Amino acid sequence: MQHRIIVLGAGYAGVTAAGRLARRLHPDEVSVTLVNTEPDFVERVRLHQLATGQTLRPRPFGAVLRGTGVRLRLGRVTAVDVDRKTVTVAAAGEGAGTPERDTLEYDTLVYALGSGWNDQGAPGAARYAHEIASRPGAVRLRDRLAALRAGESVVVVGGGLTGLEAVTEIAEARPDLAVALATRGALGDWLSGKGRGHVRKVLAGLGVTVHENVSVSGVGPDRVTVDGGPDIPAAVTVWTTGFAAHPLARATALELSAGGQIVVDGTMRSVSHPDVYAVGDAALATGPGGKPLRMSCASGTPAAWQAADALAARLTGGKVPTVPIRYFNQCVSLGRAEGLIQYVTADDRAVDTALTGRLAALYKELVCKGAAWGVAHPTLGLPVRRRRLVRSAGDASPASQASPASSATSASPASPASSVEAPASAS
Repeated sequence: MQHRIIVLGAGYAGVTAAGRLARRLHPDEVSVTLVNTEPDFVERVRLHQLATGQTLRPRPFGAVLRGTGVRLRLGRVTAVDVDRKTVTVAAAGEGAGTPERDTLEYDTLVYALGSGWNDQGAPGAARYAHEIASRPGAVRLRDRLAALRAGESVVVVGGGLTGLEAVTEIAEARPDLAVALATRGALGDWLSGKGRGHVRKVLAGLGVTVHENVSVSGVGPDRVTVDGGPDIPAAVTVWTTGFAAHPLARATALELSAGGQIVVDGTMRSVSHPDVYAVGDAALATGPGGKPLRMSCASGTPAAWQAADALAARLTGGKVPTVPIRYFNQCVSLGRAEGLIQYVTADDRAVDTALTGRLAALYKELVCKGAAWGVAHPTLGLPVRRRRLVRSAGDASPASQASPASSATSASPASPASSVEAPASAS
């Protein structure tokens, strides 16, 4: 009887984990099913480009998963029962009436449903603001921007990496618009002095008006309201103040953080349900210095490697790798011709060194291409070693499945040098 692994969500972390598991484990003994709502891979780190009318290369999962052995199940996950080990999936694109639903059973679950935009509960944000945390959101913003006339105003709320990428991309693509950025703190206050100076220079060159140290209290159809200050005119408001974990986990018996992320150990396994792993933005994992890993591809991809390798080791009786995940840099595109590579400590604090200008833009582009290549090649070109399961005598389940994690050295790097940085931003 095959050991059934179900992976929920096919973002960077989910598809990487699914492919890596399929290539680590023998297909006669293990099935890997990837559940996703869309038939194509979404390059989330490029959605600000999509929003400004650029055409992104299609990446259908039929091509991405070819040769991995992963089975794709299109549909929307509506429920997870971690006690009965079942997942309920509704048909993708279901219309009116009673939706068609299937119940899938699993032996091990990899939860990678990721995150969406976080409106922070600001009055009017959900109704009037646009988001670029999803492809549908980016498409809606693209259509709205295309309808704007010269001189109309666009305000990006949130001065983190996502906000910087969005505001520079919009200003570069539409120099005829009045583009502004509203940020709670000083512009680029988490960057090094060189990084801050470069960001300020690029925004000034693009004609972006920067509202620093402001607290946005609401969004209207034609303006952004600010605590203690005048309203900011906005024909279009783009909200980039952070990400929120997918809400489905809150309806499960899994142990969660206050923010709704699944609490995991160093191998990305749920601390409350050992047959569940969580990767990417769905997981609350601890990084260097005891700090939680932030929501980003830079965290999600190495977490997927860690989860897949740990699960494969437990199923096959191998040593369980526990490689700390660390950061190397934050990569920011500032339009198509400018960029910033801010080098950081292992726990993600900026150091004095930074790369700027066209070379940084090229570096970021290579990072994005490398991340997409990594999704399509989940073992990063390493030899495929499909291992067979270890089973106890008279037991249908692998003997090592319920064993506690052991510590060992892994050949996989803790974090790729080309990790994409797309963290939650702060207003």
